[in-house]
Amino acid sequence: MARNRKETEQTDTASFVVVANRLPVDRVVHDDGSVDWRTSPGGLVTALEPVMRAHDGAWVGWHGAPDETLEPFTDGGLHLVPVELSATEVQEYYEGFSNGTLWPLYHDVVAFPEYHREWWDAYVAVNRRFAERAAAVADQDATVWVQDYQLQLVPQMLRELRPDLRIGFFLHIPFPPTELFLQLPWRRQLVAGLLGADLIGFQLPGGAQNFLRLVRGLLRIETKGDAVRLPDGRVARAQAYPISIDARAFESLAAEPEVETRAKQIREDLGNPRTMFLGVDRLDYTKGIKQRIRAFGELVAEGALDPEEVVFVQVATPSRERVEEYKLLRDEIDRLVGQLNGDLGRIGVPAITYLHTSYPRDEMVALYSAADIMVVTPLRDGMNLVAKEFVACRRDGEGALVLSEFAGAAKELKQAFLVNPYDINGLKSAMTEAASASPADLRRRMKAMRKQVFEHDIDHWANRFMKDLTEE
Repeated sequence: MARNRKETEQTDTASFVVVANRLPVDRVVHDDGSVDWRTSPGGLVTALEPVMRAHDGAWVGWHGAPDETLEPFTDGGLHLVPVELSATEVQEYYEGFSNGTLWPLYHDVVAFPEYHREWWDAYVAVNRRFAERAAAVADQDATVWVQDYQLQLVPQMLRELRPDLRIGFFLHIPFPPTELFLQLPWRRQLVAGLLGADLIGFQLPGGAQNFLRLVRGLLRIETKGDAVRLPDGRVARAQAYPISIDARAFESLAAEPEVETRAKQIREDLGNPRTMFLGVDRLDYTKGIKQRIRAFGELVAEGALDPEEVVFVQVATPSRERVEEYKLLRDEIDRLVGQLNGDLGRIGVPAITYLHTSYPRDEMVALYSAADIMVVTPLRDGMNLVAKEFVACRRDGEGALVLSEFAGAAKELKQAFLVNPYDINGLKSAMTEAASASPADLRRRMKAMRKQVFEHDIDHWANRFMKDLTEE
């Protein structure tokens, strides 16, 4: 629920500063025209909020509206420092270079990256603005933690402005193999930008190793282990820190009576099937949505799955709908689902229930609780927290997870039914194996995955990164 907080100018500096593309709040405009702010959903806010409160921290980020300048303000005790973006910068820095160039390049070129000089120029200008705002709000010798691919130049820019700072950077998406990264015309600048940080975090060890190879090959700087000794004598380190979720919060929400009732209602609305498959993704070409829908359709058409007993629910949260690539993807999936339901469905009983909308967290937890088999098949993913959320919600210790081996989560959730999503026959085999596995086998797998998720939760991730960053 939105909280009433008065916007107040915040001029104090902070000993801990988070720099991210977005602020951790969303604006709410009420019917009477008054403006309020609501904490954004997501594990990053949950993880960093205690650290911010302990250090009277500040969060630097865009507030979500183009061509608008806001003064720093406080919401719920958090000091928020908005960064303004013009409509052109949103188009060129965010939709352009960040999501039209870096996103597909870093996800193994699943879609073709575009390289435009004006996009790069906007990326440089916006990164500099973020760095300047962070430099202005940081205390002497403060710790600054920069987040994700939109801000890869900020560490070096901030280092030049404030050499006294302790700077960390974490990349939430994959870091690509050197052969792909070398396509980028501005490859040296990005690597140098990241080296402004004292600690550069990646989801997996392979990402850190890819980065260190580029340091040696592009910048001709020697590395030893995970350490880079820079010409100025400073040492930067590149390490893996697999991100996670607030597992106990998801488990607690799944235990609430209203959520349990809703989970039962979902199954009743679907006709109380014997097996419910579930996919939950942001609508993105990296998520492998088409592959899993095609695999399920073939299993039903071949008679391996009985549509009288089995349903597939796919939630595709709207994403970047102004970007042409995403419009085309939505149209393609709409056609695929329509074709399969036309061929395989019956009156009142579609083979695939496809929901292109956003849901609040309690509804998502109800879906996780209602499902028997979660299908997570990204073509490339830094981590994929949906897989971990599903595991955390399985209080009964039952349920199956079909998981792409190209998701970072596959390195931790090894008891899932691991698949190559490009191999449709292999994906079909994994889905049928999960559907026919014995209850004892499923409980054994789920017990091991739950142990991993609860012992390595979002607090473990944040505490480990902060400890390594602040150690001299």
